[in-house]
Order: sequence, then structure tokens, then C-alpha cells
Amino acid sequence: MAQDISSTGTAPDADRLSGGRLRLAGVTLAVVLLAEWIGPTNFKVGPGQVVLLPMLWALLLAAAWGLARGRLPSAVRVDTGLQATAGGLLNAALLLFIAKLGLTVGGGLPMIRQAGWALFFQEFGHALGTLALGLPLALLLGLKREAVGSTFSVGREGNIAIIAEAYGMASPEGRGVLAEYITGTVLGALFIAILAGFLTSLHVFDPRSLAMGAGVGSGSMMAAAIGAITAQQPADSVSQLTAIAAASNLLTTVFGFYFTLFLSLPACSWLYGRLEPVLGRLSARGRQPVEEAGPGAMQEALVAHGSSLADVGTAWLVVCGGVMIGNLLSFKVPLEVSLTGMGVVVAIAAAAEALKRLFPRLPQILVLSVLATVIGIPGLLPFSDTVLALTGKLNFLAFTTPVLALAGFSVAKDLPLFRRLGWRIVLVSLTATAGTFLGATLIAEFFH
Repeated sequence: MAQDISSTGTAPDADRLSGGRLRLAGVTLAVVLLAEWIGPTNFKVGPGQVVLLPMLWALLLAAAWGLARGRLPSAVRVDTGLQATAGGLLNAALLLFIAKLGLTVGGGLPMIRQAGWALFFQEFGHALGTLALGLPLALLLGLKREAVGSTFSVGREGNIAIIAEAYGMASPEGRGVLAEYITGTVLGALFIAILAGFLTSLHVFDPRSLAMGAGVGSGSMMAAAIGAITAQQPADSVSQLTAIAAASNLLTTVFGFYFTLFLSLPACSWLYGRLEPVLGRLSARGRQPVEEAGPGAMQEALVAHGSSLADVGTAWLVVCGGVMIGNLLSFKVPLEVSLTGMGVVVAIAAAAEALKRLFPRLPQILVLSVLATVIGIPGLLPFSDTVLALTGKLNFLAFTTPVLALAGFSVAKDLPLFRRLGWRIVLVSLTATAGTFLGATLIAEFFH
């Protein structure tokens, strides 16, 4: 019987040396193929509808595949060691995703320029929307200082660093931001896709406002949200909305850290001091603070995935194969057309990867985003129009399916830790995620 790697420290290395990456790549592409074959599914919920796209099927199928590791033959098993590897591959896979987004932003700059001040001011919605909805609910549910950590932001890596510096990860605020991070990792993409799709179906908000709201600062969550939004729009508006969402996500990634550090965290702490004495009294007595996830939880949740050249190569193989499958099955684009376009995207990402390895202090995501955006501006460089022509047939949604399949395998390893979090902190975390999406959408809607 094959031994689960969680019981030994040597199995992960042996698995990686014996072709574990290739097995993971093959299984991931199988999940992508199945997800694209299932296709989009719609069902009504009250006055609106929920849209489940292939990327969400890929996320759910991969997570289920990872959880069923003990019941599957070794040839297709993705055990916890390979699930951790999937997290490293996800980091590298997102580089191709970001390169495609950069090209989309460059090609759509004239349309983005029309968004004007809405694109700037909606960032305040991302920064403050989390605490506007999440903090009152947290206090009504009886949470204490954990409420600050779990509602001042969507709890991505940069936000964890802010809390670690200000309070320490052993603090209640540290447990709160960790809970937000784990909740977002496990449920974030699925939750925001359902929310975005439902709100889009109501036809209350301008699609451009919803696209801005999708740029929450997380690549996988943004992909899930904009995918659900554009699935309900005319085909000729998809590129514009994707460009707007990508620009919003870039703003949140680059400037959101400073908004959070200097605006939302101080505001959240100040509001906690004034609201807790009032709303805390309304909560049931005897509630305890959120359960600690354990002394090693931080290391488990934030395990560092160093992207080796083998990881990068495997991840790019998965994304290229996944895009070709999705483009063929869902958008009827011939394989050779997709292959040519992906060659261009890989070349752009490889240039940014080389710069990062030569100059380790360079922020890779920012460099790649700027590089791809500049190349994608029509007529700016001698080869810009050719690049846009070759990559124009690469549908954005085809990138999201392999990326979220890798995310699904990575999520599977975090579910035991996720189950140890109290239901209150999970509910608060999802509410905070809804807040950042709704806050940015409402502010953008004011301008539209």
C-alpha cells in the first residue's frame, strides 16, 4: 500500500524526483478537460441566477480529487506532498495569467482611460468595504480583537505582513487575519464567483462597475469574479470589461498595500474601540474568542513555495495545455492558433522571470504587468500589433480553468486546518470579501 507523505519527511522529495510533477500536470489537465466538457451551468436563485463556469468546476473537481487521495490508484493520486507542490506551481502559473492580463490592459488602454476617476476612487471601496460589512457582523457575533485582523482587508500575504509587524501573529489580530487568509484560500474564488454572477444577473449595476469591483487584489479571485460577470455580457464587451478588471486588480495589488496600511487598518482599529462596547453587548454571553488554529498553523498556511525552474516549466506546461483545451472545446479555436499565441505569452513571462532572477529585489508581478502592458499598447512598439494579433485568440476564461485547477489541489491540503476555524470567523471573513467587492462596485457605480 502506498504511504501517505504526511507520515514521513522523505516521501515528498522522492515523489518529486520520480516524476510527481508530471503526474500532477497530467491529472490537472485531465481535470481541465473534464471541466471544459461539463461547460457553464446556470440556475436561478430568487430574482437572479448563479453561473458555474468551467473554472469553478475545475476548482471543485481538483479539491475533491485531492481529498480522495486515499481511495485513488497511485498512478493518479495527488497526495498532500503534491498538493503542496501545486501551491508552488500556482505561483508560476499565475505569471502567464498576469502576462495575458497585461496584454489585455495595454490593448484596452483607450477604453480604460474612459473609466476616468471611477477607476481611482473605487480603490477606497476595496480598502474600506471589508470593515464596513465585516466589522459590525463580527462584533454582533461576539468576536473581540480577532475582528480587526479578519475585517481590515481580504487578508492576502501583504496584509498578513502588516498585522505581523503591528501586532504579532500570536495576537488575536494575528489569528483573525490568518483565518481570513485561510478562508479566502479555500472558499474565496468560489464565493466571489457566485456573488458576482448573482449580482450581474440582477442588472442593477453597470458591468464596468462590477468589473472594477472584481479587482480585489487576488489573481484567482479576480479571475473567478470577472469570469462570472463576462459570461452574462455580449461578446464584444468582454475584452473591455476584462481590461478594466485587470487594471483595477493591478491598482489594488500595487497601491492597496498602502491603502490598507495607512487607511483601513487604523480606521478598523478606531471603529472597533467605539463599536465594540455597543454591539458587543448585543452578542450572546459566554462566547469565546475564535479558536486558535494551532501553533504551527501559520507555517502550514503560508508555506513558502520556492519556484524552481522545474516548477516554472511544469506550471507553464499545465497552463499552455489547459488554454489549448479550453480554447478548442469552449471557443472553437484551433490548437495551432492557441499554441502560437501561448508561445508569445510564455516569451513575455520568461523575460520577466529572467529579470527577476538577475535582480532578485525587483517586484516580479509589477515588472511583468508593466512589461506586458507596454508591449500590448497598439502601435507603441514595432511588434506590438503582431503580438496582439497572435494572442488575441487566447480567450481570457481559458486561462482561468488550469489556474483554478491548481488552486483546487492546493486548497485540499488546507481543508483540515480550515475545519478547525470557528464558523463565526469564517462567516465574517466571507462577509468581508463581499464587502470589498460591493464597496468598490458601489463607488464605481456613482461615476457611471
